[in-house]
Amino acid sequence: MSNEVNVDAESIKKSAEDLVELIKLRTFPFGMKLFKNVDDMLSIKGLRTPSDGKFFTTCQLVTQVRTAGFTLGIVQNNLRPGSSCGANIGLEIVPEDVSSGQKMTGVWFGNQEAAAKHQAQMPRVEAGKYTGLAASPLRTGRLDPPDICLFYASPGQMILFINGLQYHNYRRYDFTLTGESACADSWGRALSTRETSLALPCYAERRYGGVADDELLMACPPDEFVKGVEGMKHLSKNGLRYPYPPYSAFADPADGMSKSYS
Repeated sequence: MSNEVNVDAESIKKSAEDLVELIKLRTFPFGMKLFKNVDDMLSIKGLRTPSDGKFFTTCQLVTQVRTAGFTLGIVQNNLRPGSSCGANIGLEIVPEDVSSGQKMTGVWFGNQEAAAKHQAQMPRVEAGKYTGLAASPLRTGRLDPPDICLFYASPGQMILFINGLQYHNYRRYDFTLTGESACADSWGRALSTRETSLALPCYAERRYGGVADDELLMACPPDEFVKGVEGMKHLSKNGLRYPYPPYSAFADPADGMSKSYS
């Protein structure tokens, strides 16, 4: 199979629709796109911006996109001041009291050295290149194309997507685990490296962003997204579908395994 795939808005939109059908996602797959010029971002059809004087975490705004279906334009002034939200997507430099570890010492870390190492090792978009970020459900086709495609799913759903990625051109995937501030492992890493990134959402994402206990977050470049969904369609034709048909832990698996692993 050729490695070339279409990554225009319509192809990505169709893949998003197929993904929802294949693994029964609860919320919309969505895209993110960074902008050097805010005016270019503001020209996106149907774009909303957070109200002046209201400050959010990035994960809160993402939840508005994936649940309410908003297309949002985000600048640094929309994000909580003094946090790492803007720094993780390259809209500002890391605040000094954050990068030094001072802010998280005694809460998330037992000493400032550990807290500073946490910040130093965090994947982030380089500051100074971008002034805005737009996020929109992939079904709208408004980001043409997005820089990255993202979706929240359970572990059982997520592994089938990874199996789909590996269907035609196998590679082993390695992911990062930052701990708290895990958005660095998803959109921070994927936006900065354009590498497929799987994240285990952190306390803040679950408390403020409303991420469910059973949700993981996948972030990947558009070509990987389309390839993953295409691979899943082949797996489905081969009988490997979601939800998983239970077989029983007390039955001889020979009959089932002869179909799935022969």
